Amino acid sequence: MTEAAELIDNDFLRQFELKIDDKLAKIEYSLQERKIFLTKLEIPEGINDEGFEEDFLKLVFDNIKERNISVVPTSPQIAKFVRRNRAYKRMLPVGVRI
Repeated sequence: MTEAAELIDNDFLRQFELKIDDKLAKIEYSLQERKIFLTKLEIPEGINDEGFEEDFLKLVFDNIKERNISVVPTSPQIAKFVRRNRAYKRMLPVGVRI
């Protein structure tokens, strides 16, 4: 479902956006120095694809990885994703454990 969609970094609203069938999934963030704090994940009710959340988060983490920025997940859903996907743990700043 996320293959055809384009991830948008809306820096004005400080959120990553993915539009699916006129519905907007988003992850709010705060950028400080060389760290991005992922603060809130919102997926609209109409999206019933089980793997959507995971695919959306992978798109966001891959985008952040390209920028060479550390990630601090403050949302429980995003922290859970990092625990399940060990490859992304390397993106955490020194001293941050999940």
